[in-house]
Amino acid sequence: MFGNWDFFEMISRATGAFVVLLIMTRFMGRKQLSQLTFFNYITGISMGTLAASIASDTNVNYKNGLTSLIWWAILTILAGLISLKFQKARVVIDGQPVIVIKEGKVLEKEMGKVRMNMDDLNMLLREQKVFSVNDVEGAVFEANGSLSIMLKKEQQPVTKYDQNILSMKPKYIPTNLVSDGKVVKKNLQDTGITLEWLTSQLQVLNLTIDDVFLVELQEDGTLYIDKRQDSLS
Repeated sequence: MFGNWDFFEMISRATGAFVVLLIMTRFMGRKQLSQLTFFNYITGISMGTLAASIASDTNVNYKNGLTSLIWWAILTILAGLISLKFQKARVVIDGQPVIVIKEGKVLEKEMGKVRMNMDDLNMLLREQKVFSVNDVEGAVFEANGSLSIMLKKEQQPVTKYDQNILSMKPKYIPTNLVSDGKVVKKNLQDTGITLEWLTSQLQVLNLTIDDVFLVELQEDGTLYIDKRQDSLS
């Protein structure tokens, strides 16, 4: 059963494939990792398949497999650079959004271009909690396969602007200043808040940094504080 099993070969193959895959994904950038387009999705799956073959299939030449993996990543990076520089190439590589509903009317010809039928459209609408096409003013089928919609005016939720309610502009983006009981120094720097100020705010509540598990800076500059070892009782 284990006659052909070479422990050290499998470990070295898996380690090599893992390291190369890690390095190349860092070079390819966040767009590839987030799989913004179908092209990103396919190249990501292909690279994972190549890495798995290198790691587990002894019939695949190790050096040839790593070369293929690296070259595939380089081609992906080059395609990304080309699509970044040339708009026409971007359409070919990444595709482009297609308007499928305009001014409340379904555009059958545009749906046909992306091989979409009404069942598909209704499903995508329901995923956005929209159960009637009649509620939609416009819809765009994105290059990554998602549907972006704009509801008709009467279906849109009421905002403070609609009610003529003035609201203050947020001073901060909610940010963790202490997370898992540890001060997040980078977040302190980004928000312009000093450790001394944070410490003084905790002292007002008879707390120290060691007493808190989470401190979140709110939009208005106040602090949400969660102590260590909270109980349900």
